Amino acid sequence: MRTWILTNGMAGFEVQALGICEALGVVPEVKRVKPGAPHRWIAPWGPAAPAEGVSPPWPDLLIASGRQSIPYARMIRRKSGGRTFVAVLQDPKVSPAQFDFVWAPAHDRLKAENVLSTLTSPHRLTREKLEAEAARIEPQIAHLPHPRVAVLLGGSNAVYTFSEETAQRVGAQLAGLADHFHAGLMVTPSRRTGEAQSSIIREALKDKPALMWDGTGENPYFGFLGSAEAIVVTCDSVNMVGEAASTGKPVYVIELEGGSPKFRRFLDGMYEHGAARPFAGQLESWGYEPLNATHEIAEAIARGLAARRGNDVNQSR
Repeated sequence: MRTWILTNGMAGFEVQALGICEALGVVPEVKRVKPGAPHRWIAPWGPAAPAEGVSPPWPDLLIASGRQSIPYARMIRRKSGGRTFVAVLQDPKVSPAQFDFVWAPAHDRLKAENVLSTLTSPHRLTREKLEAEAARIEPQIAHLPHPRVAVLLGGSNAVYTFSEETAQRVGAQLAGLADHFHAGLMVTPSRRTGEAQSSIIREALKDKPALMWDGTGENPYFGFLGSAEAIVVTCDSVNMVGEAASTGKPVYVIELEGGSPKFRRFLDGMYEHGAARPFAGQLESWGYEPLNATHEIAEAIARGLAARRGNDVNQSR
């Protein structure tokens, strides 16, 4: 099946689409569009600008994600005569009826007959990948005691602030996990964590059974997730919290200063599902149904494609 992924090149958009393609068992061509002014300004409502590689023959399946991709998704659906099944990830900000399928996170509250909403976002994680990465990093973490806790640190963004004061509090709480629960800590900061914040947490854990990634070499993020018996994650990334909840392991959320109604709805949904609890420096044990939006979205697209093929066969008779 000829499949395209169409985005503006942002990694977050591509990762979600790639995860769905892997779940579908298809190998996509990745198309990246970067329209200039005025097309960039008027997306998603305006027409598509000419873009290299976005030309016939049109694909059987198009997965488009991001505001800049929407004019192209509309154009391809129209020019293919409806033969291309057009799936859009994220709220397109235009009527979902212009596409065959739309996925949007539940906290966006987008409603339409062809819209699927899930609590978490699609991703590329699988149990097999996590097990393989856990085996790869085992020599690096062999000295850490159990329970092993993965700590996924994000940072400040448009709605949240990860201050140095917050880093001091988090560092003290993580040190408490080692002291009171005899936990081994596996910490991976991100580019948004901040040098000062990372240094504060590193100092708090310097005499504890902890491994904190220093930013060199390959990020052990997936290996930490696969090796952990519990996960602590900052609240600023829907993707990080969702990936943690795909493991079925207890997830503790570090709530940072700030927020927005959408993030609040997302976090409250995670708490209500039972996948996550606010982090208060404690370790508990509980179970829940792992959240796997990737397979749910892929299955919905597969059903849509099957229905499309059935209609094509009937019309050709």
